[in-house]
Amino acid sequence: MMTMTNPGAVRPPSPSPSGPFLDGSPNAVDSRIRLHRNVGVLAHVDAGKTTLTERLLLLTGRTHRAGEVHDGTTVTDFDRQERSRGITIWSAAVSCAWRGHELTVVDTPGHVDFAVEVERSLRVLDGAVVVLDGVAGVEPQTEAVWRQADRYRVPRVVLVNKLDRAGSDLDRSVQSLRSRLGVDAVSVHLPVRRDGRLIGLVDLVDQRMLTWVDDELGTAPIPSPLAREAGQRRRVLVEQVAALHEHAFDVVSAGGDLDAVTLRAVLRDLVLAREVVVVLAGAAYRGIGVEPVLDAIVDLLPSPLDAGPAQGWWREVPQPVAPKAEGPLVALAFKVDHAGTGRLVHLRVYSGILRPGERVLDTATGRFERIGRLVRVHADRLTDVDDAVAGEVVGAVGLKGVGTGDTLCSPVHPVVLDPARFAEPVVAVAVEPVSRTDTDRLDAALARLADADPTLRVSTDAETGQTLLAGSGELHLDVNVERLREAFGVAVRIGRPRVALRETITGSATGLVHRHVKQDGGAGQFAHIVLDVEPAGSWDVDLEFASSVTGGRVPAEFVAAVEAGCREALSAGPLGERVVGVRVRIMDGATHVRDSSELAFRTAGRVGMQRALALCGPVLLEPVSQVRVEVAEDCLGAVLGDVGARRGRVLGCEPAPGGAVVVSALVPLAQLFGYATALRGRTQGRGTHTARPHGYDLAPHGYDLAPNGSVR
Repeated sequence: MMTMTNPGAVRPPSPSPSGPFLDGSPNAVDSRIRLHRNVGVLAHVDAGKTTLTERLLLLTGRTHRAGEVHDGTTVTDFDRQERSRGITIWSAAVSCAWRGHELTVVDTPGHVDFAVEVERSLRVLDGAVVVLDGVAGVEPQTEAVWRQADRYRVPRVVLVNKLDRAGSDLDRSVQSLRSRLGVDAVSVHLPVRRDGRLIGLVDLVDQRMLTWVDDELGTAPIPSPLAREAGQRRRVLVEQVAALHEHAFDVVSAGGDLDAVTLRAVLRDLVLAREVVVVLAGAAYRGIGVEPVLDAIVDLLPSPLDAGPAQGWWREVPQPVAPKAEGPLVALAFKVDHAGTGRLVHLRVYSGILRPGERVLDTATGRFERIGRLVRVHADRLTDVDDAVAGEVVGAVGLKGVGTGDTLCSPVHPVVLDPARFAEPVVAVAVEPVSRTDTDRLDAALARLADADPTLRVSTDAETGQTLLAGSGELHLDVNVERLREAFGVAVRIGRPRVALRETITGSATGLVHRHVKQDGGAGQFAHIVLDVEPAGSWDVDLEFASSVTGGRVPAEFVAAVEAGCREALSAGPLGERVVGVRVRIMDGATHVRDSSELAFRTAGRVGMQRALALCGPVLLEPVSQVRVEVAEDCLGAVLGDVGARRGRVLGCEPAPGGAVVVSALVPLAQLFGYATALRGRTQGRGTHTARPHGYDLAPHGYDLAPNGSVR
């Protein structure tokens, strides 16, 4: 995907386009939007996301030396925990320039416990680069981030990385994209090896050889031994895109070929329409294939103008938000940090121009806020800016009441943007202060953690009075407990983990009559309802409510009050957990001319539902995870036995590169605490595993909350 004007030399870093656009003229501002790219880097753990980001920064002149993950010197993994653990925990945005375009690149975590960082980043990004390990291909977390990107309709390109490793295979990785993700993947590169060593790539679009010597890119004609294979692969590429693009089909069916400019334009059309995924090749650690990634970001991925209007709402009326600088201000707060400068709110501007000192409306709270300071975020460094136009991602200091997902807009043009959707926490630990001094600071520190991370929940156990911290997984909680100690200086003790159980019903109750009558002087309360209660057929919904009342026997406002009461009853069922998967239909009822009210019918709905739940065979549900374990074949028996002992259900085994075996299984989350340590012991350190939430399943009778899964 190269368009180099100086073949044989490294393209010099392009100057930032922001300077010429400060005159504020309409054409200049529109160009500023058109030449901007907001891109996320997504992948499974250890596929090379952060290494790629470091090479992008080096190549664009943003840094003078590439940091290394293993040395703890990367720009985006700047937190001490990230550097000590060797993984990305928090998404980090960096800015750079390439070919006159301003790029905002967000390096995201690959671990399932930190999926919230991927989710809220994708909500505000226009495109993404998905990185695959050239040996492993599509991995479990690759599938997870791919589905997240699908939800937000984000166009993507793929880099098959680490092709310098033994056992790597571009074609096998492309096939895994097609078979496991169901996408039309087209490769535009052919890796070139000499004596088993990756030395360069053939660019099938521009039909030339790309080589890297001492991190410098050179180009040359395709060598004769590769010309035939390169020609065949280019014909396959052209045929693939012609089958999906009308103009390309007309050219090819008439016996013509697609030149580089036309082919690149066709690929852009298909990528933006999310009909094709363009696959690049490389080895980021050695600097091979990084320039083509930058070119693909500029040539193939959308600008904010290409992304089109965002869907907004106001009082249930659709309000499309066009990416125009002259439009009314609309911005989305997608992340909150408690940095050294204070509370920092990360914003994506969707319309208008945002400036320091501006008074904005927070439509989530109805309060007015004033922008104190506007900054460009480069990992952990902040640079003041004078404004941010539609399409740009910036940080704002001074917003005290703005939370994740809030919409900030012009007070005279209110609108609400859809926030990102976050998974419910599935595991909790008890957090106890070590001393009275820590007691005074613990609540404030927990509040700041929950403010920054919407998947953390802080609550108090009604029976024990313990403070509970709930999150997405064991590692997620471990990281945040460490932050309590390091960032906030609060010494805490951690109690045993608890998983978030749910309840559901197995039976039904038909024609259940409940009368709520209360008379204690003055106006009374009267409500009469008849309910049918049954399982909803899915645990993904809490309550399906409908009404079959005829003849106005129960007015519509009282039916709504009954539904509200039923929902209140689901907060804690007969077994003490939140209830899911219930279908309720109000069949009949009666009112009193003076004593009936919404309060009376809400109370009737709540108490009636509580009675029904107790009669319908309540059972407990426990969260389960889909686990993928990769082990040597000689350790397979020990791993399968351990999965069975943890009440796991093996879904299958399949061979993996290097003589390994991959075991897929569903295992209760409560059984996975400490599993990484146990797996290392059973496999002499050769086994690895990943786990991601899979939903809920029936818990065994008499299930206990203990993480060892004992029963009572």
